[in-house]
Amino acid sequence: MLDLNTERKIINNGYPLIGGIDEAGRGPLAGPVVAACVVIDANFNIDNNDLALVADSKTLSPAKRNALFKIIKDNVLAVEIGVVDNDIIDKINILQASFLAMRRSLKKIPLKPDFILVDGKLPIPRITTPQKAIIGGDSNTWVIAAASIIAKVSRDWLMTEFHKKYPEYNFEKHKGYGTKEHMRALLKFGPCPIHRLSFAPLKKD
Repeated sequence: MLDLNTERKIINNGYPLIGGIDEAGRGPLAGPVVAACVVIDANFNIDNNDLALVADSKTLSPAKRNALFKIIKDNVLAVEIGVVDNDIIDKINILQASFLAMRRSLKKIPLKPDFILVDGKLPIPRITTPQKAIIGGDSNTWVIAAASIIAKVSRDWLMTEFHKKYPEYNFEKHKGYGTKEHMRALLKFGPCPIHRLSFAPLKKD
């Protein structure tokens, strides 16, 4: 179970609003990368309620993620997402696209954090807000784990919408990841407009 120790240390160092940022969708062959920012303050707590169930989105079932998505949005100070589509991913690469999605979430969020905790080993480039990158942050830092759930659920919803437009690929099921079913569909139908053409095996030499 996660706690708020990391967040409280930063708040006590003079940063009253803490933002957690994570992304979903680096690895798929299709669709956007989505980042989320979640903002909390010193009055926020997770004791004895459903917020204590927040964990790395990869460890939770879809039903649990969907339930926590609403709980998080209803209890934190602010939530926002940033989306970068496959065309931009192909132009600037997935790492830079992930950073762009993170910056977009920050730009859109109505309550700006004083300090950011971001999942990964690299800080977000080209922002002025103080920040700290935490390796494995989505599994050991509450505000990042919350952001991971918001990002994952938001991206899954977008891929379900794409499924309606391109049902032959069954994006609703695999969300664009390179499953056997997805690879069979690619062999049969070729790439569609949301496929990442810079990713193997779609990349042309």
